[in-house]
Amino acid sequence: MRRTSAAVVAAGAVLCLGLTACSGEGAGGAGDAGGAASKDAMVGVSMPTQTSERWIADGNSVKERLEDAGYGVNLQYANDDIPTQSQQIDQMITQGADALIIAAIDGTALSSQLQAAKDAGIPVISYDRLIRNTPNTDFYVTFDNFKVGVAQANALLTGLGLRKADGSDGTAKGPFAVELFAGSLDDNNSVFFWDGAMSVLKPLITDGTLVVESGQTKIEQAAILRWQQETAQRRMEDLLTSTYNDGRRVDGVLSPYDGLSRGIITALQNAGYGPTADAETPMPVVTGQDAEIASVKLVADGVQQSTIFKDTRKLAEQAARAAQAFLEGGTPEANDTKTYDNGVKVVPSFLLPVETVYRDTIKTALVDTGYYTAQEVASGKAD
Repeated sequence: MRRTSAAVVAAGAVLCLGLTACSGEGAGGAGDAGGAASKDAMVGVSMPTQTSERWIADGNSVKERLEDAGYGVNLQYANDDIPTQSQQIDQMITQGADALIIAAIDGTALSSQLQAAKDAGIPVISYDRLIRNTPNTDFYVTFDNFKVGVAQANALLTGLGLRKADGSDGTAKGPFAVELFAGSLDDNNSVFFWDGAMSVLKPLITDGTLVVESGQTKIEQAAILRWQQETAQRRMEDLLTSTYNDGRRVDGVLSPYDGLSRGIITALQNAGYGPTADAETPMPVVTGQDAEIASVKLVADGVQQSTIFKDTRKLAEQAARAAQAFLEGGTPEANDTKTYDNGVKVVPSFLLPVETVYRDTIKTALVDTGYYTAQEVASGKAD
């Protein structure tokens, strides 16, 4: 998830000023009580994997913003391995981290590390994925994940013609054959995405407008462990073989993440769908999330119908603001104190908005904002 160099410099300068003053909007707005932050402070940043361009970009963005504010940063990637992430966080604590920002692989697997952080007086910021079953998660920065699911479901309905992009009724009537995919069940966000989507889709499944031909309508049946593209491809292949081998066709697929979408699309193309929505056997409507550049190109080419854009530059900024608020002895500003119950307590949260990107809104949403260049969209590769 690249930005132009000018955009990076500008964003970093603005954030640095905002963090120094610590009086602007956002998670650090209440953090001016403790005075200037120590230039010797170190922030440990734990990201889940480098197999997704999204998490590479997040890690780099968080590091950049913290360094712009004058902090040292220990950034580690755990390669989707829970013991590795646990060990890395243990090392951050023993090496004297003053705050931790953690995007957990498994939101239930870090209790001992977080207790050690608590015992050492180290505040813990849960980044995008809520850390569960512990009283030692101090703050949560994320997007409005229920609304992500709602947006994905509405995008699916828009692609099927049941709804227009403005939310009004479309001209199509159905029934349409759809299949449902969910994220990894060890990621708390997966439940929010699913619940948001099903709040829109379930009434239409009940009245027969949408038909899940496989009958797999439970999150446990639709979940893809570790969000793996290859697993999603295999599941789609299995669905096509078991359910659509008698001439029936799939009209739409709810996919919660671009990596899964690419696996789903590969399975569909191998089965004779597409390659585009206007082919003789058209590609089904396939949703997505994260605006990964490879999928943005698929949206531009008419292969993938949509993706949900979560501007991770803003998420990184909020994480940095929250860290500084804690390090200055203050409390980060939350805009949600009711939604995110981690099983032990409701974690104060700062939620960011999301945007649905269609083929005709790529330029305004992603290029004009400096998230990608036109050349990157055209090539499907970040420079």
